Amino acid sequence: MASQYRAVFSWGILCAGVVVWAFWGSLAEIADRWRRDPQYSHGWLVPLFSLYLLYIRRNLIPSTGLVQRWWGLMIVALAMLARFTAVMFYQPWLDAGSLLLALLGCFATIGGRAGLRWSFPAVAFLAFMIPLPFRLQSALGGSLQAIATKSSTYLLQAIGVPAIAEGNVILLTNERIGVMEACNGLSMLMTFFALACGFALLVERHWLYAVSLILAAAPIAVAANVVRITVTALLIEGERNATAKVVFHDVAGWLMMPLGVGLLLALMWYLDRLTRPSLRPS
Repeated sequence: MASQYRAVFSWGILCAGVVVWAFWGSLAEIADRWRRDPQYSHGWLVPLFSLYLLYIRRNLIPSTGLVQRWWGLMIVALAMLARFTAVMFYQPWLDAGSLLLALLGCFATIGGRAGLRWSFPAVAFLAFMIPLPFRLQSALGGSLQAIATKSSTYLLQAIGVPAIAEGNVILLTNERIGVMEACNGLSMLMTFFALACGFALLVERHWLYAVSLILAAAPIAVAANVVRITVTALLIEGERNATAKVVFHDVAGWLMMPLGVGLLLALMWYLDRLTRPSLRPS
């Protein structure tokens, strides 16, 4: 069994090395985006988690050793065609997506259907490291700005603070808060979708449990951002503008992550109590 793992991992590393070499330019651009754009700063951790998924699913490696299936090369050829199309029409997201398809083709060539089943969740998770297409990112960002503005205004009104939403600006008694594009919560949305999918892949529960976690990612990200904006508005209303600026741009940005993770863990605890009795064998 140990020699089987070594053989598959050796071939896997070789194929992955060839794919990385072929896509080096695209990977360098993606890594530069992770460095420059806070919305994709989580991208550095995505490949590490994918490698961990491959490790914990190693029991799915074909027990008969290497079972080459040359139809996997057809998947690699399809990936190359997708990449050629991406270069011709300048579609970076398609170029990055062809990388994932090439990796799947390599695993299918090495291990056949079993190799594909073993590697698919890890390769699919790599999609979280790929920046969204510009049009989709703009559409999501605009929608999130509007939701964050209106929700924060409603929450402020509910706790007795005079607030009115005008576009993406919240008018307070003497000041105003602009919910700019950088504060739309898209970064949290991307991060929490990755976290939710990661938790869903790690926990062994009913498929509805996993779906519930993934669907909860968006509301949790929005809630964390609304709390950030609301706390800032309360500080401004209390004439603590200097503190509010620090909170809005620094402190709250760091605290949004633990808050969101706490909400996600609370949901997991609730779902675990809700579903576990129905999953116990009779």
